[in-house]
Amino acid sequence: MSRADAVGLKATPAIPRELASGGLTFDWVMVALCAWLQGGGFLDGWAHNHGRVDASFFTPWHAVLYTDFLAVAGWLVGALVHNRAKGAAWGRALPPGYGLSIVGVLVFGTGGIADTLWHYLFGVEQSLEALYSPSHLTLAVGSALIMSGPFRAAWQRRDRAATPSWGRLLPMLLSLTFTLSGFTFSAQVLHPLLPLRRMMALPGVPEMMLYLQSLLIASVLIQIILKMGFVLLAMRRWRLPPGSLTLVFTLNGLLMCTLDPSNDYGLIAPVMLTGLVADGLRSRLQPVPERPWAFRLFAFVIPVVFYLCYFEALRLMKGWWWSVHLWTGAIVLAGLVGWLLSYLILPPQEPQAEHDR
Repeated sequence: MSRADAVGLKATPAIPRELASGGLTFDWVMVALCAWLQGGGFLDGWAHNHGRVDASFFTPWHAVLYTDFLAVAGWLVGALVHNRAKGAAWGRALPPGYGLSIVGVLVFGTGGIADTLWHYLFGVEQSLEALYSPSHLTLAVGSALIMSGPFRAAWQRRDRAATPSWGRLLPMLLSLTFTLSGFTFSAQVLHPLLPLRRMMALPGVPEMMLYLQSLLIASVLIQIILKMGFVLLAMRRWRLPPGSLTLVFTLNGLLMCTLDPSNDYGLIAPVMLTGLVADGLRSRLQPVPERPWAFRLFAFVIPVVFYLCYFEALRLMKGWWWSVHLWTGAIVLAGLVGWLLSYLILPPQEPQAEHDR
């Protein structure tokens, strides 16, 4: 390196960490905006469950939801532009933990556009379909990424105090509550505080259809949690030999098929195919704990592959009664459940406390 280059490097000022540090003030603003956003979502849900909506997009309930989306998007984009103008790199222009929140803004906006297109192509969802259509699940993912920002910020922050105070942890707790509430909203049909019989009064929803739809959603959630929970746990602990997941998936599928009184083993095909895809993807991605992004991608893709193959096999063999809103939403939901489960099996790395450094 020449002397001129060295002088040039010395003359370049270091970017202070304070530019993108955020802190509790930033967290509290986000919590207030997230309360507004979540309140708009539940207000819209209340309107749907009480028969106060129609097929129009322009409703008072949507106005509350989407005006706050614009507010939270403005706050995050404003912070990004402000810190970038002060010299922060793009990767550090938002406080730690809020990078995924700006991604959530993009996902939510995309979901809003996709929802309009979805309604144009397939019509407006009815009853439980409104919870699980792919466009609505996209909105749910976007809002979850936004509302979990203060939680991620607190996770990445080094706590100097041995026992953090309410003042430091309350934004994190509220963020956790809002994010949890978003997921329980999406799974409201399975929630003990909202018994299914209370939803029977919804206009135009046959009782048996509601039960069958609820059973479908419950089966997707439970089976993916069981299947991927065991598989991801084994993958975290061992470097499995080739063909391991094909063996596990196929043998489990054969055992379950023996319980079918009709002795119809045709549905074993999507199970075997998923096992083969899982082994091939595992060899390609190397989803080990040292590569968490690959681990989480694997956890998302395999449930999607399974239910995509399952529904196609079911259509070819027996036909189906599920609407396009519900079966496509079930596929997306399966992937999201696997992705979330990966965070329990392989949690994000915790930062070192100051006294440990």
